[in-house]
Amino acid sequence: MIASLAHYDPLEKVEEVGPFEHDDPGHRADPTLPNLLATATNVVELSPHCGSELQGVQLTDLSNEGLDELALFTAQRGCVVLREQKYLGIGFEEQKRIASYFGPLHKHGWMPHPQNGPVEFVIVYDSREDLRIRKSWARKSPIQFHVDQSPESQPPGMTFFCMLESPQGSGGDTIISNMHQAFMRLSPSFRKRLEGLNAIHTTANPIMREIRDNGNLAVLRRPITKSIHPVVTVHPVTGQKALFVNSSYTQSIVGWDEEESDYMLKFLFDHINRGQDFACRVRYEPGTIVLWDQRITQHSQTLDYAPGDRRHAFRLTPLANKPIPSLVEDDDGECAKDEGRVLLSLC
Repeated sequence: MIASLAHYDPLEKVEEVGPFEHDDPGHRADPTLPNLLATATNVVELSPHCGSELQGVQLTDLSNEGLDELALFTAQRGCVVLREQKYLGIGFEEQKRIASYFGPLHKHGWMPHPQNGPVEFVIVYDSREDLRIRKSWARKSPIQFHVDQSPESQPPGMTFFCMLESPQGSGGDTIISNMHQAFMRLSPSFRKRLEGLNAIHTTANPIMREIRDNGNLAVLRRPITKSIHPVVTVHPVTGQKALFVNSSYTQSIVGWDEEESDYMLKFLFDHINRGQDFACRVRYEPGTIVLWDQRITQHSQTLDYAPGDRRHAFRLTPLANKPIPSLVEDDDGECAKDEGRVLLSLC
């Protein structure tokens, strides 16, 4: 496995990807998944609403048709777990080539990349020698569900998270939550109130924390990124509606007073945090790859292993489509049903 340590350069700068036309591979997929499942020995659901593990499937062996089907399956299940993957040892350029099949790769504004390695790689490294992650979460809960880099004008779709070294025993899991289910758990009339709203997403707070925690050694490769996105989005392949606000980057609801916006966003963030019945928890071992579709999920670290234990991973994050708004006039009839149930209960 290629184990590249985190590289921090306070003087480094990168350019954003810029606008592009996104051709989602999931549109081309055979819904019966014959290529993806050709070598699968077992398919295990991690939870009813989110997550599947594909056993016997090697990412590096998939044809373009298999990658198309992987995109569709990940959109349907939220996340897919693959273990004992050869992908972790095939080298930077080949890793980038496969990940880029799903979209141009994001370049992070402050997270480290490999020493002498491509800037598209994000290194997640926690050990006795590098406590930067621990420092950033000191004295607060590390459970923070989010979409990576949602302030991009075209946020991520498929994401690759590849584990090189994991803590001894348990700990260091990722919790992944299905935002379609989060949306559908809300009452019909409340869902309709959210549709048509837009929210501001910004990297301002994370950048401020980077400066606060690291001072002159802070890494600031890009200026603050800000975009306006729908509060409720539609997945371009599955057509599923999903909540698209997150506590890391969503700042406010457009057109609402600050108190109104804060109140609504706090409710939605709490709703997502409590939704363990539409989430799954992924345990790692070296060689594990977790892929999730950030248009239909949010995720959180756990950071529950002992300080100093070594956790070493890398992430590649293909960007995707501009978020598609769920239109208010898309009435599914549930509001009328709900009102009818209320009237019956009063009789």
